[in-house]
Amino acid sequence: MLSKLLARRLLAVLLSLPLLMAPGLLRAQALEAPLAAEALCPPLAEPPAQAQWLQALPGPVDRGLLWRIEKDGRVSHLYGTVHVGRPDWISPGSQVMAALAAADRVAFELDLLDPDVLQRLQRAARVPAGQPRLPDDLAERLAQQRSLACVGSLLEGLRPELQVITLVSLSLRGDGLDPAWGIDGWLARLAHARRQTVLSLETPEQQVALLVAPRPAEVATVVRRGLDELEDPATRRVALRLAEHWAASDLAAIENFAQWCGCLESEAERQAHQAGVLARNPAMAERIATLHQRGARVFAAVGALHMTGPEGLPALLARRGFQVELLLPQAGRH
Repeated sequence: MLSKLLARRLLAVLLSLPLLMAPGLLRAQALEAPLAAEALCPPLAEPPAQAQWLQALPGPVDRGLLWRIEKDGRVSHLYGTVHVGRPDWISPGSQVMAALAAADRVAFELDLLDPDVLQRLQRAARVPAGQPRLPDDLAERLAQQRSLACVGSLLEGLRPELQVITLVSLSLRGDGLDPAWGIDGWLARLAHARRQTVLSLETPEQQVALLVAPRPAEVATVVRRGLDELEDPATRRVALRLAEHWAASDLAAIENFAQWCGCLESEAERQAHQAGVLARNPAMAERIATLHQRGARVFAAVGALHMTGPEGLPALLARRGFQVELLLPQAGRH
């Protein structure tokens, strides 16, 4: 069941690791495209120049999930994100822009524009010294998937479990979804451009630990089953549906994720979801509450599934005495 967690949970929880790969993938795709015509490479993501993008803000539509939280006379905000997207999703609308502008602390799961965070993430993602090699047939299968994804040698040296997860994320490019368009990265660019204080709610080591096999002997099994998931069309369907629900600010559909994803049907899958999603929420809520209580106005942007249900961040902060108000979706939108 761990393989289904690695593939579909990545698409559902949408951890930050794919954002690490996006800038390098742009270069790799450009280099590999002339040599990989037979692979039918997806179109190369071409992000706009930052100055051009900033001048065009705000975007015409607010997307995602947004809450206003208030305590001790100060207002902070929670924003539920998705880590892949479409080109027209990168520009926050006026309501999200206003919430971000009101903050003096902007928090993400990981701030991937922080050189230290990026360096630590890259270090944690490398194959550990002494880890057994994959069996030849499995290594060849993984290499074939890298070729189909047009990434060249970019993923070599990365833990094989993380290669599979990244390939699952990149498989959505044929449907118009790309890690390069993930809203988190663009909000981080905006916050840094405005010289706001940007920080991470988690550590790179924590996130990588969630995604790799717990023991070296299990790596091959995880990779084999993860590749099975990569080749399963249902994986892409779940990801596409979740991303479109996010773009429509469809909170009800995201809250009911377990009812339609087909990925939380067994006890093992539910335990993995608990460990990989819900168990992370108390520490993030504690961090946000501490920042707020020390006088900060916080804009916290994390994956949308961290926001839902009685163990989601809005509910946890409400139990800490915050007044919580849903702003997106707006009343009557769904």
